[in-house]
Amino acid sequence: MEILWKDRKRHLGLPISFTKYSVTGGENPRVFRETVLFNLKEEEVLLYRVRDLTLIRSFGQRIFGVGTIAIHSSDQTTPTLELVNVARPKDVKELIFNKVEEAKAQRRMRTTELLDDPGIEMDGGEEV
Repeated sequence: MEILWKDRKRHLGLPISFTKYSVTGGENPRVFRETVLFNLKEEEVLLYRVRDLTLIRSFGQRIFGVGTIAIHSSDQTTPTLELVNVARPKDVKELIFNKVEEAKAQRRMRTTELLDDPGIEMDGGEEV
């Protein structure tokens, strides 16, 4: 399993936390959040299941150069996985976005959005 990115949850911009994040590549690319204090809790989302990404940067986060990336997915156990207080959040969000698109293309998946008017025609006369 190839690790493409990893970081820790940061406090005041410093990586002093028991929460670790990583993005892996390979055959089944995933995003992991691992929390360890006394017990280990590891959550993961397969990248092809990601539906949307949100970047959140509060005033305090901007001061310390960190941000939160919310990963919204179709995963039943973890519909939203948050990577809280990560460094260079825009770069990380773009990395995840690119890997999500690659994972979906690799699986030949097509994303369709539901519209209020099902009679709207798209390119080539294809109905949504």
